[in-house]
Amino acid sequence: MSNLDSVVFGSKKFSDILNEIYDNQKKKEKQISTLIGELKPLINDIGDATLIVPLIKEYLEISVKNDEQLIKMATIIQRALTNTTSNDGGFGISEEEKQQLLAEIDKISKDAS
Repeated sequence: MSNLDSVVFGSKKFSDILNEIYDNQKKKEKQISTLIGELKPLINDIGDATLIVPLIKEYLEISVKNDEQLIKMATIIQRALTNTTSNDGGFGISEEEKQQLLAEIDKISKDAS
């Protein structure tokens, strides 16, 4: 697990970043549940449902995307734990996988803004 304590940038360790991702996902999950709970009582007839249900659907899609990020994070951790580290200090992932991860991080950053 020493790779998880590697400084990625500034004073941020890889484990700190994983912790932030997890905490953010849990916070969003709670927010989504709260929003859905607040919208449910507003549905009184079919007209209300046609307006509100798409909002609930969007919240649920956000939650699914967050879960996908946790799965990707778990994959990285699994590789670190199985000691598949390469000689260059990476987590045993190919250059293409590194580029995909970086692209995904950029996408998440833009979505969060």
